Amino acid sequence: MKATILTKEWPPNIYGGAGVHVEYLVPELRKLIETDVKCFAPNTAGNGVEVFETPAGLSKANAALQTLGVDLEMAAQVAGSDVVHSHTWYANMAGHLGGLLNGIPHVITAHSLEPRRPWKEEQLGGGYRISSWVERSAYDAADAIIAVSKGMRDDVLDAYPFIDPAKLHVVYNGIDTDLYSPDSKTDALERHGVDPDKPFVLFVGRIARQKGIAHLLRAAQQFDPEIPIVLCAASPDTPEIGVEVQELVDELRKTRENVHWIDTMVTREEVIQFLSHCLLFACPSIYEPLGIVNLEAMACEAPVVASAVGGIPEVVVDGETGILVDYDEAEPEKFEREFAEAVNKVASDPATAAGMGKMGRVRAVNRFGWPTIAAETVQVYKSVLK
Repeated sequence: MKATILTKEWPPNIYGGAGVHVEYLVPELRKLIETDVKCFAPNTAGNGVEVFETPAGLSKANAALQTLGVDLEMAAQVAGSDVVHSHTWYANMAGHLGGLLNGIPHVITAHSLEPRRPWKEEQLGGGYRISSWVERSAYDAADAIIAVSKGMRDDVLDAYPFIDPAKLHVVYNGIDTDLYSPDSKTDALERHGVDPDKPFVLFVGRIARQKGIAHLLRAAQQFDPEIPIVLCAASPDTPEIGVEVQELVDELRKTRENVHWIDTMVTREEVIQFLSHCLLFACPSIYEPLGIVNLEAMACEAPVVASAVGGIPEVVVDGETGILVDYDEAEPEKFEREFAEAVNKVASDPATAAGMGKMGRVRAVNRFGWPTIAAETVQVYKSVLK
């Protein structure tokens, strides 16, 4: 069997959970079946990876049209595969058209859904209507859809009720627990001006509505003032949210001095050090199909305080590996107050926090390993080839 993976992200240009998923899935798939990759530029071709540039005639077009241009070129190059597997709307149309062209099944992994991210219209303008059409059309026609959590499966059926539930399969996202493990080194913290002897609340993520960073910064007004706060947050989706976050950080700094904002992309090695030395990891996302970053935190023995949205409750066990906080978009102040209470509760009991961290790593190792995920993915391929 040969599978072709279609993706926007590929190392070294990974910026989100879908890219992390593909990066780790492909090597494990290659131990089981023949697998090649087709990805967007800029990336490095070779070793079974083919890179596609935006067509010259679309260089000044809306980003969504540029995406479709790349998709057309990808679709023309999937001949010889038994199954084509696309990740995110960026590559969904390539998978749909490549499957039709060559008479092969198209499998989609649902990492997120456009109807669940209406704020993207701020970022894409009319391109958001195009991305929504692409996703809806591809999902409708797909031979199988892999949801990265049970919550994501429910979201797919809610957003697209015309989809046959029988073609939905749950295969969890995963984590490399050899790579993501406690790191005793502190040079990254010291380089960024963070005192390793003062455990801190940590946020790692893009500056995006989805990640809930504005909620976190408002909640932080109610954190114990002795707790340092470290934000590894960069790449605002829009200038507007970038300004909003800057204003909220400035406001927070009026009441406390221990706010560290690292507004550049940190390396994976640096993230692992921060996760290994934090008091707790804060995940205030308002939409998260699974939340790989919570798995990364747990694998580094960090307790997690997170919003109970999407697939997060399938990762973080409330009261065992962290604390979950209900989110209701109609009551943001209640969410922020309860998030602060959860942070203060964990921070006030270091022994319990450490125990949550230990249990989190055990859960990450036992349930979310990539070899299991690759084997389950191959079974989905086999199901559409019968």
